[in-house]
Amino acid sequence: MKIMLKGGVTREFENALTAGEIAKEISPGLYRAACACTVDGQVRDLRAVINSDCRLEILTFEDEDGKRAFNHTASHVMAQAVKRLYPEVKLTIGPAIENGFYYDFDCETPFTADDLEKIEKEMKNIIKENPPIERFLLPEEDAVKLMAEKGETYKIELIKEHAGRGEDISFYKQGEFTELCAGPHLLDMKVIKAFKLTNCTGAYWRGDAKNKMLCRVYGIAFPKAAMLDEYLAALEEAKKRDHNKLGRELELFTTVDYIGQGLPIMLPKGAKVIQILQRWVEDEEAKRGWQLTKTPLMAKSDLYKISGHWDHYKDGMFVLGDEEKDDEVFALRPMTCPFQYQAYLNKPRSYRDLPLRYDETSTLFRNEASGEMHGLIRVRQFTISEGHLMCTPAQLEDEFRHCLELCEYMLKTVGLYEDVSFRFSQWDPDDTEKYIGTPEQWNEAQGKMQKILDDLGVEYKIGIGEAAFYGPKLDVQIKNVFGKEDTLITIQIDQMLAEKFGMEYTDSDGQKKNPYIIHRTSIGCYERTLALLIEKYAGAFPTWLAPVQVKLLPIADRHIDYMYKLKAELEKAGVRAEVDCRSEKIGFKIRSAQLEKVPYMLIAGDRDIENATVSVRKRNGGEQGAFTIEKFIEKITGEINSKIID
Repeated sequence: MKIMLKGGVTREFENALTAGEIAKEISPGLYRAACACTVDGQVRDLRAVINSDCRLEILTFEDEDGKRAFNHTASHVMAQAVKRLYPEVKLTIGPAIENGFYYDFDCETPFTADDLEKIEKEMKNIIKENPPIERFLLPEEDAVKLMAEKGETYKIELIKEHAGRGEDISFYKQGEFTELCAGPHLLDMKVIKAFKLTNCTGAYWRGDAKNKMLCRVYGIAFPKAAMLDEYLAALEEAKKRDHNKLGRELELFTTVDYIGQGLPIMLPKGAKVIQILQRWVEDEEAKRGWQLTKTPLMAKSDLYKISGHWDHYKDGMFVLGDEEKDDEVFALRPMTCPFQYQAYLNKPRSYRDLPLRYDETSTLFRNEASGEMHGLIRVRQFTISEGHLMCTPAQLEDEFRHCLELCEYMLKTVGLYEDVSFRFSQWDPDDTEKYIGTPEQWNEAQGKMQKILDDLGVEYKIGIGEAAFYGPKLDVQIKNVFGKEDTLITIQIDQMLAEKFGMEYTDSDGQKKNPYIIHRTSIGCYERTLALLIEKYAGAFPTWLAPVQVKLLPIADRHIDYMYKLKAELEKAGVRAEVDCRSEKIGFKIRSAQLEKVPYMLIAGDRDIENATVSVRKRNGGEQGAFTIEKFIEKITGEINSKIID
């Protein structure tokens, strides 16, 4: 049989071999580093037997899927350690995630820091024992029986979801521990040289607040101890930049338990940053032909039934009323599209009216699970720069490109563009109940989007099952300081909702046609953007975004009046300034301003007043010398207007 390896090299083998054995034949070093493989593009276990011609790629920790197999194996080691120490605990799921792994356990009391230390110690023992990792299959009935003997009720629930598929159930065994799992896994757990259990939180089974709260333990694992040390050092730095910590210290936002999770209070400084962003975004969108609308925060269920949100998104909405008792049931809006369509429907449309671009600074409401919420990254009420564009098929590619150019401009200006990646989110043809429309409509929409993205040279990953229920989308993905990835901006192609709402235009041939709709955000959710900016700059915003741009520091009380005069001149020029008139030493005031991350400090004493100057000190550049107030205003306004990122 012929095996085409990575790099196009072809090797011939006479007998059937496992992927692991082939890796050993190729290179002992590669074999030691191997975590998983792909066979004709499909991720497989290294135990997979190769008995025919194929394309084989050996995956190491440097490959995303290889790292996933590595971390998945580590999660099994953790689960085995937990069952040894706490046999009464029930297992649920333990996947690899983008940055490590986690496992959800059903236990009477959550694990403590001391418990995590014990679990880590037992994990080391298991890895030292290095029991063989063996895969086996069972028919559904036998699989249920096996898990029933072990008292693993959650596993039985998962097995029964496979009922009717006619497939055997996959298990992995290591020593006394047997786990329901599709794999893939490492051949040898001794390659797990370093690991750390990093956190313990609560999480609902299936992510549903109606289900039991479980104990979720997070961890990270590496093939080298030095990699763990590097990771832990980066984690400490991330903690310093965590927007949840910095945002409160810098008095940007707060939360209140009796208001509720996911409902942050923007304090004056945080509200100012969002206001700056919002005004800038609205002005920039207006320059590009977007027309501002303002629509209601709620609507009757009738609207959501037309759009499909009632059937496909109701669980994520805040519903006001009871369908069985009330004549009218309302819901807070989770998105703006069905509202903005009414502006289009306000009068008949011609092809000459298109493209028609509507934007709105929209406050939205989504009923996120409590375990999913995190600071400003994921909240239940948020504000977004949302827009909907109606166009003809011939206009679709240009308009999509303009939307992409707008979001790129926004992200480059605030300094986040270098941190993003792109995901082409498609429907899941094996789970069609999640979507509206026919396979033909989805294939057409996805085909058009793929052509546009390829024509524009966008490098993207494909996300099966990540599409909106009405159409494919380009998701602009970004990671927070802890490596957790979220969507910041989306651009979606929709050819289905226009028909549902009866949105038409008269084309040049006199025929009535449905427009294509592009759903887009330009900078995404303002709360999430603020969180990412806090972390990006460790709270030291670029001058144009800083809530306080200048701190005026009088050396003594007799200099206070002079500073207030300068403050008035700064504010007249549009510069945000504060006077620190506390009876403290100047060194103390400078340190306070630095802790507040203020870009500029203006210091004045007797000589400055005599010379009508101020001593300028920059946040990251130290002493700048003496300036007249006019000269300083010229300097800082130039920096603000050009939106420099220093």
